[in-house]
Amino acid sequence: MDVLNIHCTLILAVSNMTMALTAHSCVAEGNAQMDSKSFGLKAQKKLLGKMASSKKVTKAFIDDQMASLLDNVYRLCKTYSNNKKDADKVIKNIIKITIKIGILYRNNQFSQEEIALTERFLKKFRSVILTFISFYEVPYSFDKNHMIKSLNDCQDMLVTLIKRHLTDKSVGRINMVFAYFCDSNFQDTVFEPETPLKPHIDKIVSQLNKLIDDGVI
Repeated sequence: MDVLNIHCTLILAVSNMTMALTAHSCVAEGNAQMDSKSFGLKAQKKLLGKMASSKKVTKAFIDDQMASLLDNVYRLCKTYSNNKKDADKVIKNIIKITIKIGILYRNNQFSQEEIALTERFLKKFRSVILTFISFYEVPYSFDKNHMIKSLNDCQDMLVTLIKRHLTDKSVGRINMVFAYFCDSNFQDTVFEPETPLKPHIDKIVSQLNKLIDDGVI
């Protein structure tokens, strides 16, 4: 799960602070039956989900390499749609889901079956990244149906992984992100030979190749 690039120390610090505050609040209200661990975990997810809206806070949880990649994905989305709001939403949803999955993992919330599913997802996602790079670098090799199906497979696995732990709102965030990148017009624009998105994609591909070489993906 290192690919999530979430800073363990900060998560634990926020975790301890949040659990202490929420436990104190519930005890004060006389809730003697409270499950502190469960309640604290829910509070962590809510708190860090809100914190993900801040770019400065986000970079405390995601290392510089991944932050730079996300910045370029943001620029790609903004240039494509000419809509800052849509680009903001895509990146914020990616960050919020990443942080929440990281919290679940750090708190040992995944079953053995879910851990196995995570490994399958990471393997599939790596394959999608390699396919994306190949389609972009090799002229006229783009197969849109294959690309969209591969992304949909990743989407299904990710939703299955988190649906037992997170809310429908989180599932909606995942679906929104994948719907954006699976959009037929978006795919055509990215892979057309003279795409106006080339300056951004060149940077993204270079960064992805480095992440692969470094064993992060």
